[in-house]
Amino acid sequence: MDKFFKLKENGTTVRTEVLAGLTTFFAMSYILFVNPEMLSQTGMPAQGVFLATIIGTVAGTLMMALYANIPYAQAPGMGLNAFFTYTVVFALGYTWQEALAMVFLCGIISIIVTLTKVRTIIIHAIPESLKYAISGGIGIFLAYIGVKKAGLLKFSIDPGTYTVAGKGADKAQAAIMANGMATPGLVDFNNPAVLVALFGIFITIFFVLKRVRGGIVLSIAATTIVAILVGVVDLSKINFASNNIGAAVQDLGKIFGAALGKDGLLALFAKPSRIPEVLLAILAFSLTDIFDNIGTLISTGRKAGIFNIADEEAAKDSSGLQTKMDKALFSDMVGTTIGAIAGTSNVTTYVESAAGIEAGGRTGLTALVVAALFAISSFFSPLLAIVPTVAVAPILIIVGIMMLSSMKDIEWDDLSEAVPAFFTSVFMGFTYSITHGIAMVGTTIGAIAGTSNVTTYVESAAGIEAGGRTGLTALVVAALFAISSFFSPLLAIVPTVAVAPILIIVGIMMLSSMKDIEWDDLSEAVPAFFTSVFMGFTYSITHGIAAGFIMYAFVKIIKGEAKEVHPIIWVLDALFILNFISLALA
Repeated sequence: MDKFFKLKENGTTVRTEVLAGLTTFFAMSYILFVNPEMLSQTGMPAQGVFLATIIGTVAGTLMMALYANIPYAQAPGMGLNAFFTYTVVFALGYTWQEALAMVFLCGIISIIVTLTKVRTIIIHAIPESLKYAISGGIGIFLAYIGVKKAGLLKFSIDPGTYTVAGKGADKAQAAIMANGMATPGLVDFNNPAVLVALFGIFITIFFVLKRVRGGIVLSIAATTIVAILVGVVDLSKINFASNNIGAAVQDLGKIFGAALGKDGLLALFAKPSRIPEVLLAILAFSLTDIFDNIGTLISTGRKAGIFNIADEEAAKDSSGLQTKMDKALFSDMVGTTIGAIAGTSNVTTYVESAAGIEAGGRTGLTALVVAALFAISSFFSPLLAIVPTVAVAPILIIVGIMMLSSMKDIEWDDLSEAVPAFFTSVFMGFTYSITHGIAMVGTTIGAIAGTSNVTTYVESAAGIEAGGRTGLTALVVAALFAISSFFSPLLAIVPTVAVAPILIIVGIMMLSSMKDIEWDDLSEAVPAFFTSVFMGFTYSITHGIAAGFIMYAFVKIIKGEAKEVHPIIWVLDALFILNFISLALA
């Protein structure tokens, strides 16, 4: 074993590697519950997806262990499974069999890309800011799904503008997602399921910030128990006879190989008119997978010495399987291909592998332990019937926030960088589509009525740059605005669609402060997310500020830094909470 895994050469022992494997497993085992819940919405049997998840995970992780000899684990990627369900199936209208065929082709194409110079061309062709934005955008997308699954949002829809924009498994859901006239808002917290989800969000944040081993899995368990106690989950209505390993194997038979069947690969290209759209979806799968993998491997392997500068440069500038990173990328693509055949979305390298690396894992023995533990987990399939959606929603939110760490590397105060980054990332969440985010297309509707608080404009910097240094500059501006009063008839001509682009550009300009937030520090990122991104989700500045302030105090309590919270924040938090309680009781 020492000779095969080169334990002494890497300064590690069997005991250390086993403990590291256990650590990684507990850090990422939540995917066993999240992935089936996500993919089963397309009509796939949850029990079958559970086993397919294990097959894809074990296949990819064994490649990491036995071929690349590195301590990384793989599993169906968060974000990619959401893209599979909400974009490819719901919004674009493909069947789950066709979606699996796309994942299979993504795996094959990515293998070719990894082995040839194409990888180098792609990596150098896409700007760094867009690579960061893709990762951050998927984080926003995931968090948005989590917020919706938690039941925190309600939508006011004008029946006159109700249109079906998708042909997916759930047409009503596709229509609601695609309808631009649906205005979001925060719910009134009078639904037990929503309160359970809120409990899940807080307990998940607590476990993650306290760095509790297996904290995310524990939060799923705790939220599920609370859901049972308050009646959100009714155990008497669950048919446990149909939720066992035997039934799971039967369900696996319904999806295993479906990607290559007549309803999968053969049907995918049956209509020539769909080919451009199919290719775009496969491209989105592939780009996300490649950049996610390279980012995870470099960011977690650099400090631990698993990869050196030569490995990193080779990944960007060479072809073939020359280094450990080349082998890692190849292993990922093989895992994706096998996973697609088994019946799951893209398999990718998990950033949670960093937990095992931090515990001392340095070789493939760590990955081998993870693979073995996932294989044993196949006997836990009956638990899927118990775990409710509201127990999974907090995980999507927290993982989404974690993925926002790349946003700080974007030059938000440079519009030439910020505009494409916005459409690649933030717009991805707004359109509920990874494809649209990457393609940077879509429509935003804005409306202006009345006037609001007067404030100092950052555009004053243009006059300062032109030499303005005194109040005379401001006096000239005031005079020009006064003269503009004669132009009021023009208001009747200017349509809303002419104003909308201004709202978008000004909004992008205001994102410049995002780069100053420590997104890779969850104690900073959690309050920042609820103050900023959640503000957009709820269509309310007040609710965003309220949620952010409450989370700020909560995080400080967890970290034992409650004394640092200013008394005014405590007073405001009390008022915000009382307001939410009054809404729930109304």
